[in-house]
Amino acid sequence: MFFMEDVEDERPSLAWFLRGARGIFSLPAAILMLSFVGFCALTVQAGVPPEQVVFMTGIVWALPAKVILVSSVLGGASLATAFLAVTLSSIRLMPMVAALVPELRGPKTPTWLLLVLSHFVAITAWVFAMERIHDVPRHHRVTFFAGFGITLVAANMVLVGVVYNLVAEFPPIVAGCLFFLTPVYFLASIWHSARHPVVYAALAAGLVAGPLFYWIAPEFDILLAGVGGGTVAWAGERLWRSRREANT
Repeated sequence: MFFMEDVEDERPSLAWFLRGARGIFSLPAAILMLSFVGFCALTVQAGVPPEQVVFMTGIVWALPAKVILVSSVLGGASLATAFLAVTLSSIRLMPMVAALVPELRGPKTPTWLLLVLSHFVAITAWVFAMERIHDVPRHHRVTFFAGFGITLVAANMVLVGVVYNLVAEFPPIVAGCLFFLTPVYFLASIWHSARHPVVYAALAAGLVAGPLFYWIAPEFDILLAGVGGGTVAWAGERLWRSRREANT
């Protein structure tokens, strides 16, 4: 047993990079790529040139941020407004980065490398890494995650470039369903991997609050539902814990 662990630990970095790159054949990657086909159909309808879609896929990595950017362009929003909207949507990724970086960091990992790799942290990469990173020796985790993140971004850049002219005839309902696969998978993955009741409570509260805030403030519904649902769940968990401690 220890011999096998030592052999795996001594594998060269390239082997761990390729092992991460093979994650492109995983279910999370497949769902994201299907979602990008739906996004590509949206950009075709919006009249965004293919080279800009490819560039956007690599630079504005998170799919919801790209949808917000395209929607802002369609709505005639100013550059400052579009920048603010994309920034606010990307704030939700900060807790994912905060949770993943300590798992990636090794004793000699430079900070600049972690900053570069944080560019690849989005729903799919986060779910994939958090499910598999504990099976990777710590000093190879950065290489493993880089293999998956770089391969995933590159594959989707190629994908949108190839299918751009093929999705023009997609019915809007088909494109919408393809795009919707990613948030559905994310919710299912978080629910399945949760280890504390407060996570279930936060998800449930956010799902209930989402439609409510859509009617109250549609521009900020996701942000308000996320912050509100998380706050309610956290406060409820704190209250329950304090009462339990008072009764013991």
